[in-house]
Amino acid sequence: MNLLTTDIKNKVLDNVMQLLDERRAEILKANQKDLDAFTKDDKAMYDRLVVNDKKVDGMIQAVREVQQKDDPVGKVISEVDRNDGLRIINKTAPFGTIMIIYESRPDVTVEAAVLAFKANNKILLKGGKEAIHSNEALVDIWHEALRMNGLSEDYVKLLKLKREETQAFLKNPTEPIDLIVPRGGERLIQFVKEHSSCPVLVSGRGNNFIYVDHTADWEQSIKVILNAKTDKISACNALDKILLDKRIPDLDKKLVHLQKALHEFEVELLVDQQVKEILNNEAVIENEDTWYEEFLALKACVALVSDEMEAIEKINKYSGGHSSAIMTTDQRKAETFMEQVDSGAVYHNASTRFTDGGQMGVGAELAISTDKLHHRGPLGLEQLVTNKYYVYGQGHVRV
Repeated sequence: MNLLTTDIKNKVLDNVMQLLDERRAEILKANQKDLDAFTKDDKAMYDRLVVNDKKVDGMIQAVREVQQKDDPVGKVISEVDRNDGLRIINKTAPFGTIMIIYESRPDVTVEAAVLAFKANNKILLKGGKEAIHSNEALVDIWHEALRMNGLSEDYVKLLKLKREETQAFLKNPTEPIDLIVPRGGERLIQFVKEHSSCPVLVSGRGNNFIYVDHTADWEQSIKVILNAKTDKISACNALDKILLDKRIPDLDKKLVHLQKALHEFEVELLVDQQVKEILNNEAVIENEDTWYEEFLALKACVALVSDEMEAIEKINKYSGGHSSAIMTTDQRKAETFMEQVDSGAVYHNASTRFTDGGQMGVGAELAISTDKLHHRGPLGLEQLVTNKYYVYGQGHVRV
C-alpha cells in the first residue's frame, strides 16, 4: 500500500467534514429508515442506533480531532548506531488492512474510518444489518471525499454480509487482513474468535465492578455508582457489579439507601444471600454465570465482601478486564487495589464512565481493547500503527 502524505490525508478529512454537514438531512433520513425497522426490544441497541444532529456534530468533531493530530506513520521509535557502522532505525508503520465488526452504532462507521485512514490503513466495515441504511449513507460520503482527492474508494469498504457469509469471509478472506476488531457483546466476540483466521483484538465487553470500602465517603459513593450505572446503560464502561465492604458503618441503613437510589432510576437489583437478609424483597443471584454477565441494561448485582482483597479476587475472576473502581479514603488501599486488579482502566473515587478515548485524552477511538496485545484501553490513532526496522549498511555481513 502506498504511503499517503499527511497533507493529502488531511484534505480528504476536510472534505469528509464538509460532506457530513452538507448531507446531514440525507444521513438522518437514512437513519430513520433503520429506526423504523427496529423492534426496540433491545433498548441499549436502539439507543446506539439513533443518529440525530448532535450525533452528526459529534462525527464531525471526531474527524476534526483526528485531523489535528500528528501523523502517526513514520515516527522514529528508536535509533541505534553500532560500533561497526551499521545504523538501525525503528519507525512506526501502518498495519495494512483492518476489519472492524460492530453492532448498531453508525458513528463508529465514521470514527473507525477516520482513524484507520489517518494511520494509512484500509478499513473493512462490517456493521450490523440494523444500521445498514445509515452506514451506506456515511460510507458514500467517505467515497465521495476520496474521489474528490483522486484516491481509491478501497480505503473504506462497507461489507454487506449475512452471518453465514461473514463466517466464511473470516475463515477465508478475499483479501489480506492484518487485524480484526470485534466491537460488541460476548456472543459477537466469541463468533469472531471462533471463525477468524486473522489476529483478533477483543473489544467491547464490559462487566465492570465497583468496590466500596468501609472508609469511603458514602454520599460520594452513591453519586459515583448512580453515574456509572445509569448515565448510559448501552456503554461498555457502564457499571454492572457493586461490592460493599461488610465493615461499612450502619450497613443496613446504607444498603436501603443504595436500594432506594437505584430504584429511583428503575434499576433492577440482584443480590447475594447476605444482602438478601437486609433487602429481602430483591431477587437472589442464583447462577454463578450472572457474575460473568455484562448487562447493558438497568440491572446491577449487589454483594458483600470482607475486604478489598476479597473484592480484588472476585473482580479478577469475573470481570471482563475493562474497568474497575474503588471508593475509599485510604490512599494505600486504593494503590493496592489499582495495582492488583487486572483491568484496562482502574479508578479511585471516580466513575467507570471515563473509560473513553475522548475522556482519556486519546480522542476518537476505534474501540476499547480488553486484550493485552498489542494495546489495552482506548484504541486511538497512535495505536493503529505497527513498527518496522530500517537497517542501513555499507556492505555489512554478520561474522
